[in-house]
Amino acid sequence: MPITLQQVRANCARARVRMVQARTQHWAFGAFNLDDEATLKAVAAAAKAKNAPVLVEVSAGEVSDIGLANVRDLVDNVKFEYGVEMYINLDHSPSVEDAKKGIDAGFEFIHIDVSQADHNASDEKIIDATREIVQYAKFTGALVESEPHYFGGSSNLHKEKIDYEEIRKTFSTPEGAKAFVDATGIDTFAAAIGNLHGKYPVPKKLDLELLQQIRDAIDCNISLHGGSGTPAHYFESAVKIGVTKVNINSDMRVAYREALVSTLKANPDEYSVAKLVTKDVMPAVQKVVEEKLAGFNSAGKAEA
Repeated sequence: MPITLQQVRANCARARVRMVQARTQHWAFGAFNLDDEATLKAVAAAAKAKNAPVLVEVSAGEVSDIGLANVRDLVDNVKFEYGVEMYINLDHSPSVEDAKKGIDAGFEFIHIDVSQADHNASDEKIIDATREIVQYAKFTGALVESEPHYFGGSSNLHKEKIDYEEIRKTFSTPEGAKAFVDATGIDTFAAAIGNLHGKYPVPKKLDLELLQQIRDAIDCNISLHGGSGTPAHYFESAVKIGVTKVNINSDMRVAYREALVSTLKANPDEYSVAKLVTKDVMPAVQKVVEEKLAGFNSAGKAEA
């Protein structure tokens, strides 16, 4: 059953309150990508086991495969079935039109990222697009997230090492963060402090001193993209500083694929792959999510 505008506005209002509480109480929402129903249920099972609030998110690829309305319905059904606190984020929406569709579909969180489609997008183009979505989102109250430049990497298992000298060129700065927040009025600033999309051969390193400087410079929420492959102690420090949202994708995908390959090899005569996914793949993904929730200090923070 389609969600009503009244329900959408109530969900968005609650999400806003909860983000304030997360910052005050020093915990962060885990934002976990939804590749399919099995992934969604694994996230829900982890949220229930840890009594933690969570976000599930889709980007352009998942939207193309599943559809915005289907995502909304799937999440609402699973949220009710598991009895968990769960919200939806439209991640890296590449255009104003796509972001507006996410708002219209009733998503509580919207990430507008025109630099995803155009890595060389001008500052003016990024700011104008972000402003337009901030204004449009007022209709439902959805929280809008953005950043002033392209964020590198990809949600995959990388073989190359991390070139920190190159990555540092795109680090956020306190001055840049403040200017962007002031110019756009966003609810959440996506900081770049060593976080990077994807999973790499070596653990990622976050510049926590820089994060503190950014926190001191702006008063809106702060998110960290590219959380996979990052030691938990960085997240534990980041939430104390004031990060309230951390995106995880690649760690889940690696666990999913490895578990699937293993169970297919162990069960060569089973042709109901869905049974194997439920039996062996979902628990593997759930374990990853539970570990992240512990690092985000969100276990035990769910509200009925």
